[in-house]
Amino acid sequence: MTDTASRRDVFKGAAATGVLAAAAPAMAEAAAQPADPTSKFTSQPFPEQRQKWPALQRDMRPVPDSGETSYRGSGRLQGRKALVTGGDSGIGRAAAIAFAREGADVAINYYPTEEPDAQDLAKLLRAEGRRIELLPGDLTDQAFTTGLAAKAASQLGGLDILVNNAAYQQSKPSIADISFEQFDRTMKTNVYAMFWLTKAALPLMKPGASIINTASVNSVDPGEELLDYASTKGAILIFTKGLAKQLGKKGIRVNAVAPGPVWTPLQVAGGQLPGKMGEFGQDTPLGRAGQPVELAGLYVALAEGGNSFTTGSVFGANGGTGAI
Repeated sequence: MTDTASRRDVFKGAAATGVLAAAAPAMAEAAAQPADPTSKFTSQPFPEQRQKWPALQRDMRPVPDSGETSYRGSGRLQGRKALVTGGDSGIGRAAAIAFAREGADVAINYYPTEEPDAQDLAKLLRAEGRRIELLPGDLTDQAFTTGLAAKAASQLGGLDILVNNAAYQQSKPSIADISFEQFDRTMKTNVYAMFWLTKAALPLMKPGASIINTASVNSVDPGEELLDYASTKGAILIFTKGLAKQLGKKGIRVNAVAPGPVWTPLQVAGGQLPGKMGEFGQDTPLGRAGQPVELAGLYVALAEGGNSFTTGSVFGANGGTGAI
């Protein structure tokens, strides 16, 4: 074999190796294609069901997926300290699981009757070596709520992520059906508690901290049966944007996640009108309701330091309705 032929064969081999190397990421991507979002979770209508407020996730049919077996962390929140309200179930539970598996120490608040869901979560995370603190209490109680941040910071050794997620929702066909008591509880749970807790938490938070509020598609596109709830979600959206402007110079970011129809205990505890459960989420472009775990990544992204220029923003997760 001549020297020229040898050199030609070497170049051919190198070229082939280069092609294979370039193709490797594409082949790996093809081998791990993401799931079709229309069929990743059930699109079957949910069976009619109702529980006494505030309801337990463990008793729902089907049980919501908050990432108990599917969420995988990669250390994105290592060493952070997070407080999540409504953290026992639904979207709050998904955020708590994701935070913990990303390396954060987590405290969750929940209504006292939700203790079984909270204990299920604690057992799950503690078995994985994660730290979770349980802080039950009623957020409509101003004294309790204004002391919650300090209690969480004391138990966790600090506080740099606050998720205002807990909510009260009761569907009523008309304003005539909304009692003064319901209106008051909705406002206190969704708006007053957010204000009380955030105001109390801020002196404990340093530059680099993150506040994440749970808004809703109802913030901008209110459902007619959710007049009081939608009003509070509109307030949360404006609170988020206004507070972000105040806290920008302090280096504390404020953002919100705005879910569409997501399968959580809110829906079975009065969040849907009687006989309407089977329609829940069926009208989204994806053809189904969301599952809590599908929002977990948004909360992590808004909490981590890499997105340091993102503040005063609201991120929708609504199955394609385009409301936000």
